[in-house]
This record gives sequence, structure tokens and C-alpha cells, in this order.
Amino acid sequence: MQQDPSPSASGRPRTPSMPRLASAALAGTAIEFYDFFVYGTAAALVLGPLYFPSFSPLAGTLAAFGTFAVGFLARPLGSALFGHVGDRYGRRPVLLASLLLTGVATVAVGFVPAYASIGLAAPVLLLVLRFLQGLGLGGEWGSAVLVTVEHAPPERRGLWASFPQIGPSVGFLLANGLMLALSALLTEAQFASWGWRVPFWAAGLLVLAGLWLRRSITETPQFRELAETGSRAEAPLAEVLRGHWRLLLLTGGALASAYSVFYGVSTWSLAYGTERLGVDRTAMLACILVAVAVMTVWTPVAAVLGDRWGRRPMCLAGCAACALWMVPYAALLGTASPPAMAAGAVLALLSIGTVLSVIGAYLPELYAPRIRCTGAAVGYNLGGVLGGALTPIVATALADGSGPPWGVAAYLAGIAVVSLACFALLPETRPTAGPGRGAGTAAGAAEAAAPV
Repeated sequence: MQQDPSPSASGRPRTPSMPRLASAALAGTAIEFYDFFVYGTAAALVLGPLYFPSFSPLAGTLAAFGTFAVGFLARPLGSALFGHVGDRYGRRPVLLASLLLTGVATVAVGFVPAYASIGLAAPVLLLVLRFLQGLGLGGEWGSAVLVTVEHAPPERRGLWASFPQIGPSVGFLLANGLMLALSALLTEAQFASWGWRVPFWAAGLLVLAGLWLRRSITETPQFRELAETGSRAEAPLAEVLRGHWRLLLLTGGALASAYSVFYGVSTWSLAYGTERLGVDRTAMLACILVAVAVMTVWTPVAAVLGDRWGRRPMCLAGCAACALWMVPYAALLGTASPPAMAAGAVLALLSIGTVLSVIGAYLPELYAPRIRCTGAAVGYNLGGVLGGALTPIVATALADGSGPPWGVAAYLAGIAVVSLACFALLPETRPTAGPGRGAGTAAGAAEAAAPV
């Protein structure tokens, strides 16, 4: 049933139910991350030979991962652009605009001719469209989590904010599940010719569904209060950079490990397993899908634990587990045995899932409402640049040898240790029990520790 957007007796819009809000936020992030992930899978499987044919197989993969990295570089820019809109004009407009931009760019990728047809223009078009994908995705996360965070009761904020965090996993499962089906149903030639394009074309239908789901979302109570009292930031990004640059760098460094491990497992290992180890493409995709599915189920469970024990302890535990598990993960990956590879991937993603489950509540709670959309989103996507953009490239280069990829394990474990140190320097933000519980988001204490 469509929610009634008509004003209540007080003149304010009716507040929709939390399940409806959380479902709309989850659906949007799932669709946008589907768009983002489907490119990563294509980069690992087919983009190198199609768009960089004059390169060696290794160089072609590196070049394809280079276009993949461009999306991460664009994400902080999208966070700044859409964060300004979210802090000045509302969270709701960002939800619609970011979804539309990412979706259009993704569909367009599916129509880019190969290098053999239009030459250098082919990889250039990929770069431009990947940049636009990243720009739109940079604005998505902040607005999606704020819609839930700023409506949710304080004692359940972590749980409701985990729904947008489930979206990326669902998007990954959709993207790779479709790739897996096409890989299994089509011949090698059919998949390379047109089969890989189908998931990009399918993004158009998903975007229309997402816009329909989000059409009736109301503005958040905290932003309405900012607008009514004239407390909106004039230049949110400038205010964040001027007063909270240390907090921004710490959150970016803290999230670097989650990004590096996720894309190491989901994107780099796919190319490594199929190209270097000779594992069947369908088997590799299935291993990764199993791991992401387990992470999806774990996310809300870990979020509830975060509501009970705090955001920071969950993040510290997740980073420590990542650092300890990377060497066993590399050993299991090097076996080329799908069951062993799947087991290694499951435990790796459970570790970072522990971190990502509480981030939807943690990052917004670190910033005051007037700059929250910009600060939380830029910090989140800065972690993507530090951890996600370079990981497939660096890991591919480090694994250029025989035996298990120990260099990759050391690289991922090192980033996990850096993230662990960053989380150790961040304050706890979980609302405390007592009469004042829920008055704000604990951002006052967090921000008091953050400016330098």
C-alpha cells in the first residue's frame, strides 16, 4: 500500500514506518551498488581483452582494473557534491538524483562498442561512464543511511541503519548472480560478444523500480528542524574540512580495510582464480556469491550487537579478525579448491561485515546534523579511495609469481592494522541509557574530540 504523504494534524508530513523507510533505503543502495559491482565483475572477466586488446593478458587486466578504480576516485567528489545538496536542500532529493545518475551511466556502459569497432574511443567512454557511476554512488550512501538514522529510535539506530548496509551485498548478489547465470548458460564466445552486456542493460529496469519505491519518502525530522530554525550549513564541505579534517581522515583510514578486503575477495580473487589458477569461472563466481550471502545474513545480527555493545568495539573486533585471517585466506585461495576458497572468503567477509554492519549508524553519529550528509558520506567514500580503488591493481601486481599470494595477504593485513589504529582513535557514539537518551546522536561528544 502506498503511504499517505498528506500532512498530519500538526501540519507536518506523516512519518512513514521504519520498515517502509528501511526497505526503500535498502532497495536503493542495492540497485546503485549492483550498478557499481557489475562493472567490477566485468572488469575481472572480459573488459581487458575487449577494450585493451594490444596489452598482454596481465596488463589488460591491470588496465581494466584501472578503469574500475576511476569509479572510486569519483566517489568522494560525488559525496561532496550531493552532500552539499543533502545538507542544504534535504536528504530526499539526493536519493532520487544519485540513483538516476548511476543507473543511466550503467546502462550506457552496456552499449559501448569494443576497441575493435571504435578504437581508443572505447576505453575513453568506459572511463567517463565509470566516473559518472562513482559520482552518483558517492551521493547515494550518505542520504540512504540518513533517512534511516534520522528517523530511527536511538536504541535501535544501529539495526535500522544496517538496512542500507545490506543493500551493497544484495546488489553484489544480483550482479554476480546474473553474471553466473549467463556464464553457465552461454558459450565463451557468446558471453564475450554480448552476454556480459545484459546485466548493464538490466540496470535500467532496476533504476525504474528504485525510483518508484523512493517516490513517497518524506524528508527527515532533523533536516526539517534545521530548515525551520535556519541552522543549515552554508558551505558544508568547507565546514567539515575546516573543523573536522582529522575526523575525516580517521574515518577514511578506518574504512580502508573493509573496502580493500571486500574488493580483494570479490573482484581481484575472481581474476586471480580464473586467470592464474585456471579455476572455472562459474565455480569462482559461486564461491564469492556464497561468501557475500553469508555476510548479508550476518550484517543485521552484528548491527544489533552494535546497539548493545557499541559501534567502536565491533569495528575493532572486525579489523583485528581481518588482520589475523589474511594469511590463512591466501593459503586457502592458493589451493585452487572451490570449497577451500569459499571457506576462506566466507571468514574474510564475516570479518569486514562486522565493521560495515555498524558504520551506517557510526559515521552519521560522529557529525552534527547540519554537516552530517557531507561529513559521513565523504569519510565513507574516502575509505573507498584508500582501500578499494587500488586493491585489485596492487594485488594483481603482488600475485605475479608462483605459490599462494603471500604478498597480497601481507598487503591486506597491513591495511587492516592501519584501520584498527584509526578506529582506536575514534570515540564511541552509541547513545547512552538514561533520561537524556536519544537527545541527538552523541555527535556532540564525538565532534568535541574530533576538531584539531
